[in-house]
Amino acid sequence: MSGGHTTMRCGEFRTSYRADTTIFPTPMSRRVALGAVVLAASFPLWLNAYYLNLLIQIGYYGIAALGLNILVGFTGQISLGHAAFFGFGAFCSAWLNNRFGLPVVLAVPLAGLLTTAVGMFVGIPAGRLKGLYLAIATLASQFILEDFFARAEWFTGGSAGALAQPFTLFGFAFNNDQRFFYVVLVAVIVMYLAGANLLRSRDGRAYVAVRDHYLSAEIMGINLTKYRILAFGSASFYAGVGGALYGHYLGFVSAEGFTILLSIQFLGMIIIGGLGSVMGSLLGTAFMVLLPEVMEASAQGLGGVIPGLKDSVAYLKQMAIGLAIILFLIFEPQGLAHRWKLTKAYWKLYPFSY
Repeated sequence: MSGGHTTMRCGEFRTSYRADTTIFPTPMSRRVALGAVVLAASFPLWLNAYYLNLLIQIGYYGIAALGLNILVGFTGQISLGHAAFFGFGAFCSAWLNNRFGLPVVLAVPLAGLLTTAVGMFVGIPAGRLKGLYLAIATLASQFILEDFFARAEWFTGGSAGALAQPFTLFGFAFNNDQRFFYVVLVAVIVMYLAGANLLRSRDGRAYVAVRDHYLSAEIMGINLTKYRILAFGSASFYAGVGGALYGHYLGFVSAEGFTILLSIQFLGMIIIGGLGSVMGSLLGTAFMVLLPEVMEASAQGLGGVIPGLKDSVAYLKQMAIGLAIILFLIFEPQGLAHRWKLTKAYWKLYPFSY
């Protein structure tokens, strides 16, 4: 009360760039995020192993997808070799643990750093290449690393693959879905908060400037070569950490799992989720992981009605993924993150949402 009048807050006002780029713009958003984390932490208490397996897949693929979104969505580069860096992280973490006895909890981030070094080396051509030429260069890196995985028996075990030990911390082994879920949950929270903060930093704003108009960015003093290579390094770090978690979850790493098809699926994740969106990376990953499961359940349910449908489920899964990418490009090019923003804005202003 002041002079007989009541001061009433009627909106969210931001008076600085820092306030405008905060991760949680309102107290409600912070409470919702905290509630979501608490809810997720309760999943192992009441979900069975099948659903936990799907959530763990969403976790480690989502980390790698965020890295690709930093490169493609925020910096405007392109990579058709993301699966190879994902695989390098998996092999590297297993190698560090098996060869040097490094604890898995340290091998995972160190594998991310070594994958960063490889990614930055591969990203050197990005200083001079763009568009189709850069796509071909990254495609070449995919096949070079695939060949390396098959031949470097000292590192990958060659065609026999490599064993990856369970994640342990202070002697406690996270060797089942209920336990490993918490490892992935913590990794997702840390990596996504780090990614969101990166994009709020000076380097993150430089990434976006390189994407939006590289000539203007260069005139402003932004070193294009430096930030393009850094973007490849950032993407590779996320891919390496995600791949390391993947390897230690499965307990075995084989070169056959990191083909060009997985690279295309990573691109599909960020296209469906939304290019240039941190949250969209996780939404797109969830969509891509759950879609084949939904297709299989539908095929099983309709198998008695449509003869031969059960036998075609493997083809239907791949067709569904390709069809989903095409439909999103046509009807929702900004992805699930944009649709979520529209839905949130509708209910925020309801019933005056026109």
